[in-house]
Amino acid sequence: RRCRGGRLWPGPVRRGGRGLSEVCGNSASLFSYFFSSCPSLFQSLIELFVNRLDSVESVLPYEYDAFDFCQDMEEKRPSENLGQVLFGERIASSPYKFTFKKQETCKKVCTRSYDPGNSADKTKLSFLKKGMQLNYQHHWIIDNMPVTWCYDVEDGQKYCNPGFPIGCFVTPDGRVKDACVINSEFNKKNTFYLFNHVDITIMYHSGKDENWPGARLVMARLKPQSYKHTDENNLSCEGPPMEIPGEFTNKLNLIYTYSVTFEEKNNIKWASRWDYILESMPHTNIQWFSIMNSLVIVLFLSGMVAMIILRTLHKDIARYNQIDSSVKEFGWKLVHGDVFRPPRKGMLLSVFLGQGTQIFIMTFITLFLACLGFLSPANRGALMTCAVVLWVLLGTPAGYVSARMYKTFRGEKWKTNVLLTALLCPGIVFADFFIMNLILWVKGSSAAIPFGTLVAILAMWFGISVPLTFVGAYFGFKEKPIEHPVRTNQIPRQIPEQSFFTKPLPGIIMGGILPFGCIFIQLFFILNSICNCHHHSAKLIWLLPLSGRHQNLSVLVFG
Repeated sequence: RRCRGGRLWPGPVRRGGRGLSEVCGNSASLFSYFFSSCPSLFQSLIELFVNRLDSVESVLPYEYDAFDFCQDMEEKRPSENLGQVLFGERIASSPYKFTFKKQETCKKVCTRSYDPGNSADKTKLSFLKKGMQLNYQHHWIIDNMPVTWCYDVEDGQKYCNPGFPIGCFVTPDGRVKDACVINSEFNKKNTFYLFNHVDITIMYHSGKDENWPGARLVMARLKPQSYKHTDENNLSCEGPPMEIPGEFTNKLNLIYTYSVTFEEKNNIKWASRWDYILESMPHTNIQWFSIMNSLVIVLFLSGMVAMIILRTLHKDIARYNQIDSSVKEFGWKLVHGDVFRPPRKGMLLSVFLGQGTQIFIMTFITLFLACLGFLSPANRGALMTCAVVLWVLLGTPAGYVSARMYKTFRGEKWKTNVLLTALLCPGIVFADFFIMNLILWVKGSSAAIPFGTLVAILAMWFGISVPLTFVGAYFGFKEKPIEHPVRTNQIPRQIPEQSFFTKPLPGIIMGGILPFGCIFIQLFFILNSICNCHHHSAKLIWLLPLSGRHQNLSVLVFG
């Protein structure tokens, strides 16, 4: 079987003048075949792709082309799925192209010149400085794997970051920021230091003693460097760093270079090549601890509430058995005729129940498929695409639950119920989404969704989800109302004057603060991953292949 490795690149890699054959290895089991993408085999050309740049200090990601970096003359943009577009990924080809097993040292990529008398040059350089000041990060890709920058952290641990900075900045008061701490030469006040050189190391499994030709890439690392090249024809990757003064007064030439080396690593299997990134994450243990902490809190609270209810019921039942039935009702019997009374806002409650059912089923199926490995991080955007498609297709259960509950509440405005179920919650989300997208578009961010994608989302919403909601509501209204175990009193029981802490607002706060305490740590990691665009690796911890030649099981752990 022939396949495109990683399902990312639009065309085959070239080998000697022919298309490189990318064949799924026979050693892969049927399990691996369904749960992973096929490995690419390399014998000649290796292409490096670039993704959008982002920063933890800014909410605005930008395309690679937004900065004045070296551009590929024959730019190729792989087709992106819906999830990639919604997450703001903008993958494009780059001028960094390598020949397999060919070592390169200080090879020139391009030169960028800036003249202080040219307004366009001043704008480009100013934007580049802003990127360094806000610590914007490159995200490079080789064979659908992130090119990582690995460095030492506390306790002798090594952290592998799937991005690396454009450069760094030393403030006018001499404060060293961000990546400037890695080099003692980065010390001049009010100066930017550009990482205009990268040392790339590509590690591969040679295929020795295997029945597949070529090599499989198992790891790609780089180390950003800063060198002040003075002679384009005689490049030397050593010497002082590339300084960009805070005040742009003289002409400036920025020469971008790279070095690449290849290392054979036959002890690393292609199926487990993501492991080194996941194992280096410093927050993994914290997340497991927080998960266990939340589970303990949930079990403790559930047990405490259950004990209180059981003791109260036991006492009431004992009193019912001892007292004559003619005695005035008390305890639970006081409210048994009112607990199933239709709520005053039955319309909204039924609509929210329907939408909640839709979101719950969507989340459950998405996580189930992710745990099975169908939505591995190697398949970019699959998680979001799956969630959106499932939400669109699950309009039927939403309409059914909403209609059935509304009929149970004795509601009569069934048309309003169906329309609100199909439009209210999605409409609020889409309105917020559209406003944010408009702001991102004005700012020129790559996170702005193209107009065509907005049209596609609206088409799926009104063309698929809304009709399916009507279908579900039709079957829901045909069903009989849900029968209650006790008859509801026609006259509502008067509620006596309540103390302050039993009023709605304090009750909502007191009733919600404990569940929030169970989930807020997990919520922090999830929202942090969304804001920092680390969906494929760090904050949603994908424990990719559990190793082994015939295993490729993916486990998704939310933290």
